[in-house]
Amino acid sequence: MDKTFADHVIDFNKNLSFTGNLPDDFQVLNPYLDNPETLKVMEEFYHKFYDDSAKRKFIIGINPSRHGAGVTGVPFTDTKRLENVCGIKMKSARTHEVSSVFMYDMIEDYGGADLFYKDIYINSPFPLAIVRKTKNGWLNANYYDDKELFNSVKDFMIESLKKHISLNLDTSEVFVLGKKNAEFISKLNKETQLFETMTVLEHPRYIQQYKSKEKQLYIDKYILALQK
Repeated sequence: MDKTFADHVIDFNKNLSFTGNLPDDFQVLNPYLDNPETLKVMEEFYHKFYDDSAKRKFIIGINPSRHGAGVTGVPFTDTKRLENVCGIKMKSARTHEVSSVFMYDMIEDYGGADLFYKDIYINSPFPLAIVRKTKNGWLNANYYDDKELFNSVKDFMIESLKKHISLNLDTSEVFVLGKKNAEFISKLNKETQLFETMTVLEHPRYIQQYKSKEKQLYIDKYILALQK
């Protein structure tokens, strides 16, 4: 029996492993190794929404946050939205993640989770969580926060993007979240020619934190870009 889109994503996630050297004070967290329930709910999610072989558009985030995909294994999805919108309950954790709030408000306006995930696949060029040691403990970090960090993860990112594309993604246009993220994806794309065109959208966290009064404008912008 042919593998579905879901089977390929689940295989990708189960086999994720970063073995490169990182600069001091940075660590990579693999949510699928840290909590057995993460693996379980991630599998449920993809079997529910991706159990087909349809071609999908690709949204690229940065890297998972500790409170979103770093817990649920599903990009931009905290445990609240995983349960309330996707109908999948996680017993071992309760998380609220700012980016997830915007993303699921946008998904609702798009037509709901079933329709959105039938058309769209979301993941990150670096698909594991990165944390940085600070005076206040370990905090979320982005792959581009430090030049040495980026150089350490760059090859792994290119390999991950190629694996995502092989799932059956439309490469004629890719949707990149966050302007700084887009600068780095653009550099990678010049080297690899993975995507024909790149559409940049403001990152959900930025919208929720700094542009919440204009949130509906950004939701409309996302939907116009994705549905054209």
